Amino acid sequence: MKKIYHLSTCNTCQRILKELQLSDDVVLQDIKTEAMTAEQLEEMQTLSGSYEALFSKRARLYREKDLKNQNLTEDDYKKYILEHYTFLKRPVLLVDDQIFIGNTAKTVAAAKEALA
Repeated sequence: MKKIYHLSTCNTCQRILKELQLSDDVVLQDIKTEAMTAEQLEEMQTLSGSYEALFSKRARLYREKDLKNQNLTEDDYKKYILEHYTFLKRPVLLVDDQIFIGNTAKTVAAAKEALA
């Protein structure tokens, strides 16, 4: 299975999707218009090893809620990601049993190779 969780309004996500030159068998899920389910998040957590790896510490709400000064647990990361889509580090690409999280050049290059 090939699936990408992204935000259609995010310029970085749009750039990466264009760069990946996706085939028709890739499923796109805009997490703003189609919320992630707990099952989808659990699948991502299984592949990544933790909810923290999926959590965006750049989210505006992270600063507004002053979460950096709190001692967050895995359950907290899961709760916040399910509570609001901006807490998911994006894009998240699932390619069979591999996961690619975020927008670093290294991650995008590895995802591009896995999709090829």
